[in-house]
Amino acid sequence: MRLSRRFAPVILAVTLVMVLPSDAMPHARVAARKPADPQPFGAECRTSVTGSHAVAYCHNPYVDTDRVRLHIECDRWWDLDTDSAPVDTGPAMTVRLSGRCWEEIRSVWVSHEK
Repeated sequence: MRLSRRFAPVILAVTLVMVLPSDAMPHARVAARKPADPQPFGAECRTSVTGSHAVAYCHNPYVDTDRVRLHIECDRWWDLDTDSAPVDTGPAMTVRLSGRCWEEIRSVWVSHEK
């Protein structure tokens, strides 16, 4: 099958773009800057579950305040999952979060917000 002459430039251009290495592609002229080092953030939290009660202790060793929140997923379909109110954890501060289900607890986790 013979290709038409009007498709030849398109096929050639597509082939060249696919064959050229990525370093050969033009780049925008932007001054290279070193990215800023991310600042450490986030309280360290330990959770424990005893029966239908859950407790989390969160300690913030960093300068920035961390807003922590306890989330509890109950095992029974009719038991409501709970989320605690957000608590601001300041530098060198430890907070206690607690919650419960009526029956068993399926999972517990703590969320962090800056």
